[in-house]
Amino acid sequence: MKSHQNKILLITIAIAIVLIVAALWYVSAPKPAAVAVNALDSFAQCLSQKGFVMYGLYSCPHCQAEKALFGDSFQYVKYVECSTDPNKCTADKVDAVPTWIEPDGTRLVGTQTLQTLAQASGCALPVVN
Repeated sequence: MKSHQNKILLITIAIAIVLIVAALWYVSAPKPAAVAVNALDSFAQCLSQKGFVMYGLYSCPHCQAEKALFGDSFQYVKYVECSTDPNKCTADKVDAVPTWIEPDGTRLVGTQTLQTLAQASGCALPVVN
């Protein structure tokens, strides 16, 4: 009986240590710089003007995360929702989402950072202070 209680105590302590380490890691992890609301409007508009198109699915968590990078400015991104326009996605040979297709046909498959999109497009990201 005593050894069973010791095992439970050790397991409880181990779980507590793991939770504390995870919490400390989360708190100390670098956070993305905050960008003011609508600060990315001109960046999103530039991407669209240059012919960049994002293909995604509403049910795709990676697509949702990428959209969230733009905040409200995503409204200016040319976007094809493959669940409502599957023919467009098939015609453009989109096999995975998210996918960005550049005007020259180059594909950026998978979640992209704003920096990657800026570098590929030549569109300027706003400076964050």
